[in-house]
Parts: sequence; structure tokens; C-alpha cells
Amino acid sequence: MDKIEVKFLSERKEVEEELKKIGCSKRGVEIMSRKAITRLIKVRNLDPRAASILKQECLAVGGDAALAWDSISSNSRKTDVLIIATLAQYPILLNKLKEQPFSLKKLSYEIEKALMNIEGYLPKVKIAGKEFDFRKRTYIMGILNVTPDSFSGDGIYKNPELAVEKAKRMVAEGADIIDVGGESSRPFSKRISAEEELERVIPVIEELRKHIDVPISIDTYKPEVAEEAIKAGASIVNDIFGLRKEGMVDVVSRHKAYVIIMHMKGTPENMQINPTYHDVVAEILEFLEKQVNFAIENGIPKERIMIDPGIGFGKTVEHNLEIIRHLKEFKILGCPILIGVSRKSFIGKVLNLDVSERLEGTLAAVAASVLNGANIVRVHDVKENFRVCKMLDAIRFGFAE
Repeated sequence: MDKIEVKFLSERKEVEEELKKIGCSKRGVEIMSRKAITRLIKVRNLDPRAASILKQECLAVGGDAALAWDSISSNSRKTDVLIIATLAQYPILLNKLKEQPFSLKKLSYEIEKALMNIEGYLPKVKIAGKEFDFRKRTYIMGILNVTPDSFSGDGIYKNPELAVEKAKRMVAEGADIIDVGGESSRPFSKRISAEEELERVIPVIEELRKHIDVPISIDTYKPEVAEEAIKAGASIVNDIFGLRKEGMVDVVSRHKAYVIIMHMKGTPENMQINPTYHDVVAEILEFLEKQVNFAIENGIPKERIMIDPGIGFGKTVEHNLEIIRHLKEFKILGCPILIGVSRKSFIGKVLNLDVSERLEGTLAAVAASVLNGANIVRVHDVKENFRVCKMLDAIRFGFAE
């Protein structure tokens, strides 16, 4: 007997590689890789009778389920349940649940869908002629603010030529998307009219379309601004209100645009006034799931939807850190995940640094986000973030010389 090793493998692909090294057969790799990966699934507010049946069925397949200790003795107290099972056990469990009462059949299909989203691959998409394959790399969205009160002080106000030069520089440095914003969404910022926002963004988008070959995103929550921006050349609507403004879903659907659905608690004017959550990740997931379904029901194909948990939009420092730690959980929705941490105040508070000194903190937050499932990062400093993401992608996906 030689030395032993303890392996920390959380993804099925990693287990498959380890089994191949041992020399397992192709069929053996397929079977045993499922046995090696455990997935915890939390079910909220389950009827105690359903919870009891669920626990017994989990035990029957070799898994387990945790529930409130007093829920079995109560016929009225609903309970959360944490299912503990391997990828090999889930198919057997779900088939058994399909034969059970108390909405367990419906639950089985929801778990099945969740596992498919978590374990599956996002489809390739083409945006403005550019292919995005999220299985191979992380993508960079460069921020182009055309506001007089930009959160980070880099707005290019009333100067389309300078804006185009900056965008061209960002593309040269590795930006895959340019996100144009005409209204500041920093905390406590004031709203502007659609007319004023259009005056700022449309000339820039029209010029960008002539000079860059990457997709353009319009950062707006106003349907009338989104409409004109798409006509001017934007392919993506980056909506901080998450399609809650009347008419926005129709604009995106009608023009066959892509959309980023973001979570925000409150509005920029009040979002940072004591934001509170019972469970920040669960509540954001609930909102995003609702809005993704709303988008699909109103004619936006799922392949055109991206999600953003909204770092800094109605969250405390600890909320933001918790979202980054648990970012993988957002994969349950089966949409590309965009994260925007660049230069934000939670970094400044952790490091006690002014906005102009937050590059290293941004890079650390971006790295953690990418390792936890982010597919697109929205940043000011493209060159530095591109290099970080390229290195991370080599670590995650391998490097071909």
C-alpha cells in the first residue's frame, strides 16, 4: 500500500477525470461519478405530511432529509427540508415521489428541473454576431458611463467622440460587451427624464455601432429609452428594475433583444436605507425566478435572458459578501449570471478605501465571483479584469498553448 490522498471534488467533471486516471471503464466512469457527487436541495414551507414522506423516501434510497424536529408531531406547522442525496440517488428518489400525494409529484419535477440547470451546460448564444460559449470562458462587460454624476467618477458627459475612444480602448483590452449608461444608479442618485437620458446615450450608441464589433448593452429601466437604444444599435437591455416597469418586457420581446434581469430592493434613491432580508439569497432567487418566468411568458426566449443578483442595490456589506459566497446557487435558474462588483462601496468599506483605490478589492471580488459561477463580469478596469479572468479560466477549464 502506498500513500493515501484526500480528494476535494465538487463537480462531476472533476470526479470523471479522477476515475479515468484510475483506469475505470467508460461505463464505470458514468455510473460512479454520479455516486461521488452529493447535492443538497432545500425545499421551503413543505406540508409536514409531505415532509415526513419525503424523509422516508430519501432514507429508502440511501440519502437523508433534515426537517424541523417538531414538524412530525404537528399537522399544521410547515417546515423547510434539506435533502441530502447523490446524483445517482436523485433519479430513483424523484420517480418514487411522482407516486406520492401532498404535491410531492410537482416537487419531483421542480427538483428534476433544478438539477438539470445546475449540472447542465448553458447553450451557446450569438449576440450581434458574436458567439458566447459560457462553457469555455468568462466574458467581460466594459462600463461606459455618459453621466455627469457617475458612481465612479469616470462619466464621459456630452462627448460622443471621447466615449467612442474609451469604448474602443476597452474592446482592445478585452471587453466582450460595452454597457452604455445615461443615468447614474449610485445610491441616493436622482432620476432624470427619458428625454434627457436619450440625449446622452443615443448619439454614443450610434457612433459605437460604427466603430466597434462587440455587442452594445443599454443600461436603462425606461422602456422608451430601451426602444430607441435598440433601434440605434444596442442588442442587450441591462435593466436594474428587472422588467418591472410597464412596457419594458414588450420592448425586449418585440425587438428580439437580450435582457439582463437584475434584483434591486427599493430604488436608487432609497435602496441603501437599512435594507433587510430574512434570507438574502433565497429572496433574490425568488424574485429572479418570478421575473424570468414573466419574461418567458411574455415572449422572451430563455436563451435571451441573463440574471444579475444586484450587488450594492439594496444590500448591506454582509449581504453582498453572502451573495458572492453563494453565487453558484443562482445556477438553479439556468441563465447566465452577470455580476457587477467593480469599485462598489462594499469594497471600500471592507478595505477602508476611496473609490479611486478599489482596484485590488474589485479584482478579488471578481475572482471569487467567477470561481463561484459568474459568467459575465461588469467592470470599469477592463485590462486588469480581463487578465484575472483569463487566468481563472485557464485554472478552471485548462490551458491550450
